Amino acid sequence: MGPTRKPNVCRRLSRRALGFFARDAGVVQRTNLGILRELVCQESTKFKNVWTTHSKSPIAYERGRIYFDNYRCCVSSVASEPKKLYEMPKCSKSEKIEDALLWECPVGEVLPDPSDYKSSLIALTAHNWLLRISATTGKILEKIYLASYCKFRYLSWDTPQEVIAVKSAQNKSSAVARQAGIQQPILLYLAVFQVLPFSLVGVLEINKRIFGNVTDATLSHGILIVMYSSGLVRLYSFQAITEQFMQQKLDLGCACRWGGTTGTVGEAPFGIPCNIKITDSPPLLFEVSSLENAFQIGGHPWHYIITPNKKKQKGVFHICALKDNSLAKNGIQEMECCSLESDWIYFHPDASGRIIHVGPNQIKVLKLNEIENNSSQHQISEDFVILANRENKNENLVTVTASGRVVKKSFNLLDDDPEQETFKIVDYEDELDLLSVVAVTQIDAEGKAHLDFHCNEYGTLLKSIPLVESWDVTYSHEVYFDRDLVLHIEQKPNRVFSCYVYQMVCDPAEEEEILNKSC
Repeated sequence: MGPTRKPNVCRRLSRRALGFFARDAGVVQRTNLGILRELVCQESTKFKNVWTTHSKSPIAYERGRIYFDNYRCCVSSVASEPKKLYEMPKCSKSEKIEDALLWECPVGEVLPDPSDYKSSLIALTAHNWLLRISATTGKILEKIYLASYCKFRYLSWDTPQEVIAVKSAQNKSSAVARQAGIQQPILLYLAVFQVLPFSLVGVLEINKRIFGNVTDATLSHGILIVMYSSGLVRLYSFQAITEQFMQQKLDLGCACRWGGTTGTVGEAPFGIPCNIKITDSPPLLFEVSSLENAFQIGGHPWHYIITPNKKKQKGVFHICALKDNSLAKNGIQEMECCSLESDWIYFHPDASGRIIHVGPNQIKVLKLNEIENNSSQHQISEDFVILANRENKNENLVTVTASGRVVKKSFNLLDDDPEQETFKIVDYEDELDLLSVVAVTQIDAEGKAHLDFHCNEYGTLLKSIPLVESWDVTYSHEVYFDRDLVLHIEQKPNRVFSCYVYQMVCDPAEEEEILNKSC
């Protein structure tokens, strides 16, 4: 026992030492990010378009890396001009990467392999392989064969950077089966893994015989979320399901006998059997009915946001306490905007418990507070509001009748009329603690957009950056603000994708002055 205990003690000491270094590094990083924030918001700082490219396949961006050709080619956007990091060998359509997540090494963790300390791309291929790929070289570090009994298609974080869920495409009954009244009982499968080192939690089937006429299911923060066409949303504990219904514990790389066949778990052609089969209704944690299954949880203490399950209630949001379903005071939020596109609402990603409500011409940041002298009930109040830069929307339309009589008609423009500045994207840059807002105005046939940085605490406008490229509101757009980088991805008709990269350019004298102040 003596020889085996020493490495464990060393491991604990190493972890503790790393913890001290991590804390010191955290102080330095916060200081550096404070300097960067000041530089970004400096009046003289510009953002220059340094690179533009086009592609016939989707373009993805994640933490300073731009991915092309179904993640086969990776370009670093960190350098003064983007440069290619790697390009993986060409592959057949059946082997292409369909979805991917970026995994980054946690600070202070002791990992089994030196390569584990570098970022990895966790990728799902069209032929059901789960890969771990070096984010800097494109080398495949690990590969797991999932299964042949379904088509896995989607990757998501159950617990960010710790647990992933791999979701299959939904099973569809054939036309012949439907005519014969035969229903496909299994809707989809969820394969769940702990990340680095990869270990299998289990593969779960979503069966209509157990859950009823379910239309979709997903996993988030250890909660199985099941959705129905009626708008009903039900929540279950995934851990409780695993403990109650796991048929056999499976370990990657180990021999297994299943259904009369023997093979190695995670290797082709055996793959990973579905080892979590629910045979009875699991304990229900929570259920609610909402229009289009729209349901969010957040806030301090826990609250949820829904839209009442009636079409005429679209655009009306109810904020309720999770513990007893009670509506918060002022908990019904409605923009009352007249627009082609709906407003949207969500819990602020900065973990402040606030709520962001975005309409075409205003952004409301709402607070959730205890009611004075009543700690059991909460109320919603405005923290701050960001308004679009607009002229008076009431205008007169002058027409002349056949007899020459002049008639004036008063009318209201739509709130998202393209000739008025309209908010299109709202995001949060967590490291610089800034809200980034894309506003667009259609000028004649051309749309012009600018990216604004607002103080996350007070909503004050700190910086505005014009985007040089035209913005067509009928196209799909994504904009990323990542430290000193702005990236715009646009999807045009006929699957033409464009990528525009902007980088920060500072006045050297002012940059030196800010650095001297911080020393």
